[in-house]
Amino acid sequence: MGVPTLGCNCAVCTSTDPRNTRTRPSIAIEWEGHRVLIDTGPDFRQQALRFGIRDIDAVFYTHAHADHILGLDDLRPLSFSHRDRKLPLYADQTTAAVLERVFSYTFSADATYPTRARVALHRLDSPVVVAGVTFTPVPLLHGRLEVTGYRFGNTAYLTDMNSIPDSSFALLEGVEVVVLDALRPQPHPTHANLADAIAWAEKIGARNSWFTHMSHEVMHAETDGQLPPSIRLSYDGLRIPIEL
Repeated sequence: MGVPTLGCNCAVCTSTDPRNTRTRPSIAIEWEGHRVLIDTGPDFRQQALRFGIRDIDAVFYTHAHADHILGLDDLRPLSFSHRDRKLPLYADQTTAAVLERVFSYTFSADATYPTRARVALHRLDSPVVVAGVTFTPVPLLHGRLEVTGYRFGNTAYLTDMNSIPDSSFALLEGVEVVVLDALRPQPHPTHANLADAIAWAEKIGARNSWFTHMSHEVMHAETDGQLPPSIRLSYDGLRIPIEL
């Protein structure tokens, strides 16, 4: 829901610490003049303006919930520069079907809207190489919903989940940086809580672990100070050096 959360006057929602202001989770991976996004939530336009994003090589989607897809239409002006090809979007079968339904004016074979996004939606069932970098899907469970995390280089991005299948841990071997879902201190039926996220970070054994997707039940400074040294809370605008 983002933080501050509408209608809430809790200590986090009224905090003056900028790290307690949280737009919907998304990341950009940048290297040698290339840029890939993972998810385009409803805050994507503001995020892109804030960080001067003017071009994109590809977008990968984790799943089809509103807080991860509803900024897709804001890809339109960024896609117009792809004159010789359409901007590629990658999503699993379930997510792709939702995107095609929600954004039918973009994807339908009968679509006639003249300035619709110049994008091409690809079903994701294997690793994808973008400008020499391999993006490997990592299957996760978000309650009963199958969602997709991603590994790229020495880094993995695993958001919106409360279970990591045993087979997916093999895809995470050697990861040195991991971003993990950590919604709140209390248990949740579809998200990792802080204790879950700490346990997974320790099992994965990355050099640095960053928690994301925190709700307004997580006070940044207070919680960050209680975490193990190799684990920290992420925040809007965080930049993490990685190897691809």
